[in-house]
This record gives sequence, structure tokens and C-alpha cells, in this order.
Amino acid sequence: VQPVESGGGLVQPGGSLRLSCVASGSGFTGYGISWHRQAPGKARELVAAISRVGGTTHYSDSVKGRFTISRNNAKNTAYLQMNNLKPEDTGLYTCQSGGSWGQGTQVTVSS
Repeated sequence: VQPVESGGGLVQPGGSLRLSCVASGSGFTGYGISWHRQAPGKARELVAAISRVGGTTHYSDSVKGRFTISRNNAKNTAYLQMNNLKPEDTGLYTCQSGGSWGQGTQVTVSS
């Protein structure tokens, strides 16, 4: 499984973005998926995670109530819907599945 992220960009505070993580290769449905982010000068942190069939989700306290993780196993794709974005959400967002990491997509929240 090799994840590829997309959907990042520049958005104003209060705005929304939806990130996508498409996983090539077989076995997508056999793994949970997690989204992580890393801000400049800071350690990478877990943002959200979802189980193999999507029945269980987990969110960091900083994004709970604003972000939603989901997955479509028929499309080998996971999503991160981000609403009410704040400047502190700025960072490189990467997707992890089956021990493989994508290259990331940059999210910048600024006025």
C-alpha cells in the first residue's frame, strides 16, 4: 500500500478543506488509516485515525469537532474533512496506511 495525498492549499481562518489519501497497491481494506501533521519546528502529531472498515475513529483533542475522517474502501481512498480551520492547523499533512507514508500535502491557514 502506497498512499498519495492531495487537497491541501491556502485557506483563510474559518475556512474548510478536504484532503484525500489514495492508496495504490493491494490490501487497502486490511489496514487502518491515520492522518498526521507536522508544523515547522514541531514534531509530527497524530490528527485522526480510522479503522479498517471505518467503524471506529479517533481524533486529537485539538481537532475534535472540526475534522472528520472517513474512508471509501471501494475507491481505496481516505478523506480528512477539515472545517473551521485555524492558523495553528497549518502544517504538512501526511497519510499513513499499512506502515507506508505518503509525501504529504501542505495546508496553510492564514489571512
